[in-house]
Amino acid sequence: MKILQVITSLQIGGAEHVVVHLTKLLRQKGHTVDMVVFNGEETAFMRELEETGCRIYKFGHGVYNIKYIPKLRRIMREYDIIHTHNSSPQLFAAIANIGLGKVLITTEHSTNNRKREHPMFSFVDKWMYGKYAKIVTISRIAEDKLCNYLGISTNQVADSLRDKITTINNGVDVNAFYHASSLPELEHHGQFVSVMVAGFREAKDQDTVIRAIALLPDEYELWLVGDGVRRPKIEAEIVKQNVTERVKLLGIRSDVPQILKSADVIVMSSHWEGLSLSNIEGMSSGKPFVASEVNGLKEVTADYGILFPHGDAEALADVIKKLHDDSEYYHQVAKRCYQRALQYDIRKMVDAYEQLYDVVQQ
Repeated sequence: MKILQVITSLQIGGAEHVVVHLTKLLRQKGHTVDMVVFNGEETAFMRELEETGCRIYKFGHGVYNIKYIPKLRRIMREYDIIHTHNSSPQLFAAIANIGLGKVLITTEHSTNNRKREHPMFSFVDKWMYGKYAKIVTISRIAEDKLCNYLGISTNQVADSLRDKITTINNGVDVNAFYHASSLPELEHHGQFVSVMVAGFREAKDQDTVIRAIALLPDEYELWLVGDGVRRPKIEAEIVKQNVTERVKLLGIRSDVPQILKSADVIVMSSHWEGLSLSNIEGMSSGKPFVASEVNGLKEVTADYGILFPHGDAEALADVIKKLHDDSEYYHQVAKRCYQRALQYDIRKMVDAYEQLYDVVQQ
């Protein structure tokens, strides 16, 4: 098959991670998979793909330029399946495909986005989604949220749009995380370290885990991996809570498996998620995973890792302390988390997409 992936950018992020690894593994299976990137800024993900021989069409430096539509149309002619990710590629590909008749698939990578707050967008989206052969959500909760936004019952039958919506869970390379080595430069003798891997943006809630660490004795430390627009607010919260000596900002990293292996507990205190890759990566590391009880985290974590009430720093601090104090409990939770992660191995995700491509081509 000749498959074209279309995405806004290849910056470090959950959707980008999925698309890059999906592309690499499909190419290993013998498929031709290339990519259109609206924002063609050079990134580590882009270099990683180019090393595999993947052709990357770089359009410019923005994501909502309507001049991309005719460019995209010309490229789409050469491929069997067009697979889009993020809002502008979804819409632009649907427009570009008018009269072209290519098979379109799209993936919704979150349970929530801002355009769903405005009713007028639902009319445009219903038209747009109607042009797709399949609409993939990354979790059951994300599927329910999309159906609700479009005014479709999740149990509705004989509805052309509802029939197009399906779920394929995100996946990670579980073995790569479980067998990673810890980093010597992050050795922490006598400290009990929690780590959160997430962009510094609205959906994430680093503030709660910072406040939780502030409630604990000095032997408790926090590492924050990531960067973004909320960095000044996060730095201000660290100062406010008087934990500048116990919170390390590690920035955007390419060695996340090794960082997770170097920590003691993995925390994700988000406001919401789609199906968080950091959730699955954390569980893959062989360490206990602790998450806020919100959509996109609770469905993976429940009964395996530990959930705490959204935004409750005291409850989170209590969880971290119990994991520190009770070695048997610590190892029980870590074992359950790894068993759960195996259900989300990336090869299962790739196989599911490959089967979907086969179905829509028939």
